[in-house]
Amino acid sequence: MEVDGGAQPFRLFSNRGKSKPRLKLEPQVQPQPQPEPEPPSSEPAAAEADHPPSPTIVTETSQADDVEAASGAAPATFADLGLSQWLVDACDALGMRRPTAVQRRCIPRALAGEDVLGIAETGSGKTAAFALPILHRLGEDPYGVAALALAPTRELAAQLAEQFRALGAPLGLRCLAAIGGFDSLAQAKGLSRRPHVVVATPGRIATLVKDDPDLAKVFARTKFLVLDEADRVLDVNFEEELRVIFGCLPKKRQTFLFSATMSDNLRSLLELSGNKSYFFEAYEGFKTVETLKQQYIHVPPQGKELHLWYLLSIMKEKKEDPIRSAIVFVSKCNVCQYLDLLLEELGYPAVALNSHKSQAQRLLALNRFKSGQVPILISTDVGSRGLDIQTVDLVINYDMPMSPRDYIHRVGRTARASRGGLAISFVTQKDICLLHEIEDVVGKQLEAYECNDKEVTKDITKVFKARRLAKMRSRDEGHDEKVEARKEQKKRDRARKRKHED
Repeated sequence: MEVDGGAQPFRLFSNRGKSKPRLKLEPQVQPQPQPEPEPPSSEPAAAEADHPPSPTIVTETSQADDVEAASGAAPATFADLGLSQWLVDACDALGMRRPTAVQRRCIPRALAGEDVLGIAETGSGKTAAFALPILHRLGEDPYGVAALALAPTRELAAQLAEQFRALGAPLGLRCLAAIGGFDSLAQAKGLSRRPHVVVATPGRIATLVKDDPDLAKVFARTKFLVLDEADRVLDVNFEEELRVIFGCLPKKRQTFLFSATMSDNLRSLLELSGNKSYFFEAYEGFKTVETLKQQYIHVPPQGKELHLWYLLSIMKEKKEDPIRSAIVFVSKCNVCQYLDLLLEELGYPAVALNSHKSQAQRLLALNRFKSGQVPILISTDVGSRGLDIQTVDLVINYDMPMSPRDYIHRVGRTARASRGGLAISFVTQKDICLLHEIEDVVGKQLEAYECNDKEVTKDITKVFKARRLAKMRSRDEGHDEKVEARKEQKKRDRARKRKHED
């Protein structure tokens, strides 16, 4: 499959099919070690020699894994997966005693040299499912940039780099995080030193390569390409950056794609895969974890602040089974900033995470939240993907997400690794159809959260006063003007891009 436009195509999996998705990728030859022969399948035999063979797609589900686990046939430890002893010891030191389903299924296939596409719920250990095989191979040949991992957001890329460093510490792993918001010259110098692993956002790594074409040589021996949250990375918005990046990578490599949700692009890639790429799907379609309790509150448009303050007050006063920390998701950056000011006026400690803040401010906010200095994180969807913070017991959808996929990623910030969690969504009259769509997709009906109206409104004077002051501060600090300026800049950027394409 080839990408339309541009001088060079980029590659993921082999193209043996006829249908083509939006992102079209050229065939890739991948001479990796052959895995153990698969047991006989009920699938039809290959076509005649004069016809191209149909894709061989090995699909596993969590149900099959449960059967194996019950019979004792599933690998019980990381050592059983074939990993090096130093990695087994590293996992044990980090509290990882037993591999999860996605790790049990995907790690042996990755060690066997296969491409892997893994779909599993949030908090299921997908990062280790691709990081451990990479580190295992790196321990055998620690030279050059062995792996490039791409993530859709800066925060997720920074977290991936931390996890690679933690698991690879016994190896003395050198890992570079190439993300926006920091000095690109320093990152270019770091890249030229050929770290073992590069974790990046597509935009920053493409910019570094375009600014200095010699940096493309750094990836000449890259053995692994990882797309974390692959459904977002393969979005059309990253197409130009991916074309630049894939042009630097060698044809002979392994590709790992992992996500919590399936997309049309991923499904098309799977259909076009003709090189025995291994597909693990823990569930069909969309799913939230069983340990997550999902509820909603029907609120009037002007009553969101009151209900937010009511929930946070309960959270603060709760003695039995206390809620340690919470993430409040909003749809727009200006709403995120407004709620940050509102809670400050109410005397409730919180931090905000959105794209209008500098990267240093965003990382500082995340670190304060992770360390427990503040119990509330107010975030746009930049915080909905991949962030693994074990203390998050509550997710509040202050604004309903635009799609069921976004809902799944948001509420997946709690109930991590089979722990319990609670997600509460504020539903206005205009959100009812979206609520029903989410219920249909996730396959369960959300419960109504019971709240006492008198309790909700008892602090109405205090909340409305804080609301007025927060809106005044927002205007005085020029947040609305900044939003409008960014909108105008985006319009100009899109116009320039269309003119360039024409």
